[in-house]
Amino acid sequence: MKRLNFVPSLLFPVLFLLPLSLLLSGCQSAYYSTLEKVGYHKRDILIDRVEDTQQSQEEAQQQFQSALEHFQAVVNFDGGELQTLYDTLKADFDKSQDAAEEVSSRINKVEDVAEALFEEWEGELALYQNQSLKRDSERKLRQTKQKYQQLITAMRRAEKTMQPVLTTFQDQVLYLKHNLNARAIASLKGELRNIQQDINQLIREMQRSIRESKAFIQQLQQG
Repeated sequence: MKRLNFVPSLLFPVLFLLPLSLLLSGCQSAYYSTLEKVGYHKRDILIDRVEDTQQSQEEAQQQFQSALEHFQAVVNFDGGELQTLYDTLKADFDKSQDAAEEVSSRINKVEDVAEALFEEWEGELALYQNQSLKRDSERKLRQTKQKYQQLITAMRRAEKTMQPVLTTFQDQVLYLKHNLNARAIASLKGELRNIQQDINQLIREMQRSIRESKAFIQQLQQG
Protein backbone atom coordinates (compact mmCIF):
# COMPACT_ATOMS: atom_id res chain seq x y z
CA MET A 1 0.00 0.00 0.00
CA LYS A 2 1.28 3.49 -0.80
CA ARG A 3 1.51 5.78 2.19
CA LEU A 4 1.52 9.55 1.99
CA ASN A 5 3.02 9.94 5.45
CA PHE A 6 6.45 9.17 4.01
CA VAL A 7 6.45 10.85 0.62
CA PRO A 8 9.35 9.74 -1.59
CA SER A 9 11.92 12.40 -2.37
CA LEU A 10 10.84 12.51 -5.99
CA LEU A 11 7.42 13.78 -4.90
CA PHE A 12 8.67 16.87 -3.06
CA PRO A 13 9.67 18.83 -6.19
CA VAL A 14 6.25 18.19 -7.68
CA LEU A 15 4.46 19.38 -4.55
CA PHE A 16 6.59 22.50 -4.30
CA LEU A 17 5.65 23.40 -7.86
CA LEU A 18 2.05 23.78 -6.71
CA PRO A 19 1.31 27.43 -5.92
CA LEU A 20 0.68 27.92 -2.23
CA SER A 21 -2.51 29.82 -2.97
CA LEU A 22 -3.81 26.75 -4.85
CA LEU A 23 -3.36 24.52 -1.83
CA LEU A 24 -4.77 27.05 0.60
CA SER A 25 -7.82 27.73 -1.54
CA GLY A 26 -8.87 24.10 -1.25
CA CYS A 27 -8.52 23.33 -4.96
CA GLN A 28 -8.21 19.64 -4.22
CA SER A 29 -8.85 18.45 -7.75
CA ALA A 30 -5.57 19.96 -8.95
CA TYR A 31 -3.83 18.61 -5.86
CA TYR A 32 -5.08 15.06 -6.49
CA SER A 33 -4.22 15.29 -10.18
CA THR A 34 -0.67 16.26 -9.33
CA LEU A 35 -0.32 13.33 -6.94
CA GLU A 36 -1.73 10.93 -9.51
CA LYS A 37 0.97 11.96 -11.98
CA VAL A 38 3.56 10.50 -9.63
CA GLY A 39 1.58 7.37 -8.83
CA TYR A 40 -0.60 8.32 -5.85
CA HIS A 41 -4.23 7.71 -6.77
CA LYS A 42 -7.35 8.74 -4.88
CA ARG A 43 -7.94 5.19 -3.67
CA ASP A 44 -4.44 5.15 -2.13
CA ILE A 45 -4.98 8.57 -0.57
CA LEU A 46 -8.34 7.50 0.86
CA ILE A 47 -6.84 4.41 2.49
CA ASP A 48 -4.03 6.53 3.87
CA ARG A 49 -6.43 9.09 5.34
CA VAL A 50 -8.71 6.47 6.87
CA GLU A 51 -5.69 4.95 8.57
CA ASP A 52 -4.62 8.40 9.80
CA THR A 53 -8.10 8.97 11.24
CA GLN A 54 -8.00 5.59 12.93
CA GLN A 55 -4.68 6.52 14.54
CA SER A 56 -5.99 9.90 15.71
CA GLN A 57 -9.03 8.20 17.26
CA GLU A 58 -6.82 5.76 19.13
CA GLU A 59 -4.72 8.66 20.43
CA ALA A 60 -7.86 10.58 21.42
CA GLN A 61 -9.09 7.60 23.43
CA GLN A 62 -5.84 7.51 25.35
CA GLN A 63 -5.91 11.24 25.97
CA PHE A 64 -9.48 11.30 27.27
CA GLN A 65 -8.73 8.31 29.48
CA SER A 66 -5.72 10.16 30.88
CA ALA A 67 -7.85 13.23 31.52
CA LEU A 68 -10.39 11.10 33.39
CA GLU A 69 -7.68 9.66 35.61
CA HIS A 70 -6.42 13.14 36.50
CA PHE A 71 -9.96 14.35 37.17
CA GLN A 72 -10.39 11.41 39.54
CA ALA A 73 -7.19 12.46 41.30
CA VAL A 74 -8.59 15.98 41.70
CA VAL A 75 -11.95 14.97 43.16
CA ASN A 76 -10.26 12.45 45.45
CA PHE A 77 -7.94 15.17 46.74
CA ASP A 78 -6.59 14.28 50.17
CA GLY A 79 -3.91 16.83 50.83
CA GLY A 80 -1.11 18.16 48.67
CA GLU A 81 -0.67 21.06 46.27
CA LEU A 82 -4.00 22.13 44.81
CA GLN A 83 -2.40 24.35 42.19
CA THR A 84 -0.45 21.40 40.80
CA LEU A 85 -3.62 19.33 40.48
CA TYR A 86 -5.38 22.19 38.73
CA ASP A 87 -2.49 22.76 36.33
CA THR A 88 -2.48 19.07 35.42
CA LEU A 89 -6.22 19.04 34.81
CA LYS A 90 -6.04 22.22 32.72
CA ALA A 91 -3.23 20.75 30.62
CA ASP A 92 -5.26 17.58 30.08
CA PHE A 93 -8.28 19.59 29.00
CA ASP A 94 -6.17 21.48 26.44
CA LYS A 95 -4.67 18.23 25.12
CA SER A 96 -8.12 16.63 24.90
CA GLN A 97 -9.43 19.61 22.96
CA ASP A 98 -6.50 19.36 20.54
CA ALA A 99 -7.09 15.62 20.14
CA ALA A 100 -10.77 16.20 19.33
CA GLU A 101 -9.90 18.86 16.75
CA GLU A 102 -7.38 16.52 15.16
CA VAL A 103 -9.99 13.76 14.85
CA SER A 104 -12.45 16.17 13.21
CA SER A 105 -9.80 17.42 10.80
CA ARG A 106 -8.90 13.88 9.81
CA ILE A 107 -12.54 12.95 9.19
CA ASN A 108 -13.01 16.03 7.00
CA LYS A 109 -10.03 14.94 4.90
CA VAL A 110 -11.49 11.48 4.51
CA GLU A 111 -14.76 12.95 3.27
CA ASP A 112 -12.95 15.23 0.83
CA VAL A 113 -11.01 12.52 -0.98
CA ALA A 114 -13.91 10.04 -0.85
CA GLU A 115 -16.17 12.51 -2.65
CA ALA A 116 -13.47 13.08 -5.26
CA LEU A 117 -12.96 9.34 -5.74
CA PHE A 118 -16.66 8.57 -6.17
CA GLU A 119 -17.15 11.48 -8.57
CA GLU A 120 -14.25 10.24 -10.69
CA TRP A 121 -15.48 6.64 -10.56
CA GLU A 122 -19.01 7.60 -11.66
CA GLY A 123 -17.66 9.74 -14.50
CA GLU A 124 -15.54 6.88 -15.80
CA LEU A 125 -18.56 4.58 -16.10
CA ALA A 126 -19.66 6.47 -19.21
CA LEU A 127 -16.37 5.60 -20.91
CA TYR A 128 -16.93 1.83 -20.91
CA GLN A 129 -17.62 0.05 -24.21
CA ASN A 130 -17.80 -3.39 -22.61
CA GLN A 131 -21.16 -3.50 -20.82
CA SER A 132 -20.23 -6.48 -18.67
CA LEU A 133 -17.20 -4.66 -17.27
CA LYS A 134 -19.31 -1.54 -16.78
CA ARG A 135 -21.94 -3.42 -14.76
CA ASP A 136 -19.24 -4.99 -12.61
CA SER A 137 -17.68 -1.58 -11.95
CA GLU A 138 -21.11 -0.13 -11.09
CA ARG A 139 -21.69 -2.95 -8.64
CA LYS A 140 -18.34 -2.40 -6.95
CA LEU A 141 -19.00 1.33 -6.78
CA ARG A 142 -22.34 0.74 -5.03
CA GLN A 143 -20.75 -1.66 -2.56
CA THR A 144 -17.90 0.73 -1.81
CA LYS A 145 -20.32 3.62 -1.30
CA GLN A 146 -22.43 1.55 1.08
CA LYS A 147 -19.39 0.54 3.10
CA TYR A 148 -18.10 4.09 3.09
CA GLN A 149 -21.44 5.38 4.39
CA GLN A 150 -21.22 2.97 7.31
CA LEU A 151 -17.68 4.19 7.95
CA ILE A 152 -18.35 7.92 7.85
CA THR A 153 -21.49 7.51 9.98
CA ALA A 154 -19.45 5.67 12.62
CA MET A 155 -16.72 8.31 12.46
CA ARG A 156 -19.11 11.20 12.89
CA ARG A 157 -20.98 9.44 15.71
CA ALA A 158 -17.69 8.90 17.54
CA GLU A 159 -16.74 12.50 16.89
CA LYS A 160 -19.94 13.74 18.56
CA THR A 161 -19.24 11.79 21.75
CA MET A 162 -16.19 13.94 22.45
CA GLN A 163 -18.07 17.21 22.81
CA PRO A 164 -20.07 16.39 25.98
CA VAL A 165 -16.85 15.32 27.68
CA LEU A 166 -15.04 18.48 26.61
CA THR A 167 -17.94 20.64 27.78
CA THR A 168 -17.97 19.03 31.20
CA PHE A 169 -14.21 19.24 31.57
CA GLN A 170 -14.23 22.87 30.56
CA ASP A 171 -16.83 23.66 33.21
CA GLN A 172 -14.74 21.96 35.88
CA VAL A 173 -11.54 23.72 34.83
CA LEU A 174 -13.22 27.12 34.76
CA TYR A 175 -14.83 26.54 38.14
CA LEU A 176 -11.60 25.42 39.79
CA LYS A 177 -9.68 28.31 38.32
CA HIS A 178 -11.47 30.75 40.64
CA ASN A 179 -12.40 28.32 43.43
CA LEU A 180 -9.22 26.43 44.13
CA ASN A 181 -10.01 25.03 47.55
CA ALA A 182 -10.97 21.72 49.13
CA ARG A 183 -14.66 22.64 49.39
CA ALA A 184 -14.88 23.45 45.68
CA ILE A 185 -13.17 20.18 44.77
CA ALA A 186 -15.56 18.23 46.98
CA SER A 187 -18.48 19.76 45.08
CA LEU A 188 -17.18 18.21 41.83
CA LYS A 189 -17.44 14.63 43.04
CA GLY A 190 -20.99 14.36 41.78
CA GLU A 191 -19.74 14.95 38.22
CA LEU A 192 -17.28 12.08 38.26
CA ARG A 193 -19.80 9.35 37.45
CA ASN A 194 -21.28 11.36 34.55
CA ILE A 195 -17.83 11.95 33.08
CA GLN A 196 -16.98 8.27 33.43
CA GLN A 197 -20.15 7.30 31.59
CA ASP A 198 -19.49 9.83 28.82
CA ILE A 199 -15.92 8.64 28.33
CA ASN A 200 -16.99 4.99 28.31
CA GLN A 201 -19.49 5.88 25.59
CA LEU A 202 -16.78 7.76 23.72
CA ILE A 203 -14.46 4.75 23.81
CA ARG A 204 -17.20 2.40 22.61
CA GLU A 205 -17.99 4.63 19.63
CA MET A 206 -14.32 5.11 18.82
CA GLN A 207 -13.79 1.35 18.82
CA ARG A 208 -16.80 0.89 16.55
CA SER A 209 -15.42 3.50 14.17
CA ILE A 210 -12.01 1.84 14.16
CA ARG A 211 -13.59 -1.51 13.31
CA GLU A 212 -15.47 0.09 10.42
CA SER A 213 -12.20 1.67 9.26
CA LYS A 214 -10.46 -1.68 9.13
CA ALA A 215 -13.36 -3.30 7.27
CA PHE A 216 -13.51 -0.46 4.74
CA ILE A 217 -9.77 -0.57 4.07
CA GLN A 218 -9.94 -4.33 3.60
CA GLN A 219 -12.72 -3.96 1.05
CA LEU A 220 -10.84 -1.28 -0.88
CA GLN A 221 -7.67 -3.35 -0.97
CA GLN A 222 -9.51 -6.46 -2.11
CA GLY A 223 -11.34 -4.44 -4.76
